Amino acid sequence: MSALVERLQQELIQAIENDELILPTLPEVALRVRETAEDPNISISMLSKVIGEDAALAARIIKIVNSPLMRSNKDINDLQAAISRLGMNSTCTLATGLAMEQMFQATSDTVDQKMREIWSRSTKIAAISHVLCRHYTRLMPDQATLAGLVHLIGVLPILTYAEEYSELMADPFGLERIINAIHPRIGEKILHTWQFSEPIASIPALHTDFSRNSANTKADYADIVQIATLYSYLGSTHPYALLDWKQIPAFAKLGIACETLREPDEELSATMEAAMSMFQ
Repeated sequence: MSALVERLQQELIQAIENDELILPTLPEVALRVRETAEDPNISISMLSKVIGEDAALAARIIKIVNSPLMRSNKDINDLQAAISRLGMNSTCTLATGLAMEQMFQATSDTVDQKMREIWSRSTKIAAISHVLCRHYTRLMPDQATLAGLVHLIGVLPILTYAEEYSELMADPFGLERIINAIHPRIGEKILHTWQFSEPIASIPALHTDFSRNSANTKADYADIVQIATLYSYLGSTHPYALLDWKQIPAFAKLGIACETLREPDEELSATMEAAMSMFQ
């Protein structure tokens, strides 16, 4: 590890421990959606009005509803119908997660490209998590999707910090080392600050603990994101692709035979592809 990488890593760790690290805030539209969701008298028209203030977000939700994954009998062209189809709770969850895309932008081209790569990976994991949840558990697919969208949220402050150091941005291996070492702690801290539920807030810290075997015999969202992460690297040279999946407890929790995902059948492959295109 270079002296600069080691120094910056220690600075970030110290900033976390002293509560000095500047954490990102949720986009305004996400805050309004969450506030609306807490209203016991919420109606579809009220939620539609809040989400409709962000045209890109509204279009994204309509696109998801019309995707093959949702198996809708007819095309839906307006936001209220889309919310009715998804349900208000699921719509709020998806809107909150998708609104985070606005945060993955930076002033410098190098950092901006890295942030967009992180968001693209997050949407890929979210899509795979959605499918795994629907196929293998009785958990809520919208929560699994949200878990995938936020699992790398801790990378944001690191990239914002690194933007001030051109030497670090020119050292992609050093930057990646810092990200891998620190982002889980930061991500968990961000999600707790945003008052996300514990099953979601714990995702950044748990999703790469491949020896994890929780006391619960049923799968949780961390198990889902973990398997989604492994599946996403299938066929690559990434170290995760070389792990022995049979030794990873999450597979047994979901009741998935490793071979099912290593060589998925046509229907599962098509569903995965549909999900990934839905969130891109």
